[in-house]
Amino acid sequence: MKEVFKAPWTISLIAITTVVSVLLLGIVLVGLLTGPRYDIAWIVAMVVIPLVILLTSVFFSIRGYAIADKTLYVQRIGWNTKIDLENLMTADVDPQAMRNSLRKWGNGGLFSFSGKFYNRKLGNYEAYATDPHKAVVLKLRDRTIVVTPEYPERFVTQVLLISS
Repeated sequence: MKEVFKAPWTISLIAITTVVSVLLLGIVLVGLLTGPRYDIAWIVAMVVIPLVILLTSVFFSIRGYAIADKTLYVQRIGWNTKIDLENLMTADVDPQAMRNSLRKWGNGGLFSFSGKFYNRKLGNYEAYATDPHKAVVLKLRDRTIVVTPEYPERFVTQVLLISS
């Protein structure tokens, strides 16, 4: 049986995504409407790079989470990130889990909060998040993962049920 949970967006994710998307598309417009049309460096800097950033971020956005066969599937656009739950030690709802985190590598709010993070509470962890206030902390033997499903308590119940 496969259980699917949506990944709701927090207001801050909506705001960051909107502002940064408008900024990137504005840069593209400036690049197309002004400057030297035949200068490859201009086109790359003002058109290609902003579009690559935007499209890559869309591609890596998080749509939801599916749980099946002791595996968590972080649903992206057109593909899934698979996380084996075989070594799951604990699963807890913690709305403060991502608080005061330092992003080491990843995305800080353009379509998701995802990548490698650190804070004093969790240490090093991986986030696949869209609403940090709905955080679920999955502690596996070799790593810690934070996800943000629509119904965190129900998600924890399903994860613990399927991984036992």
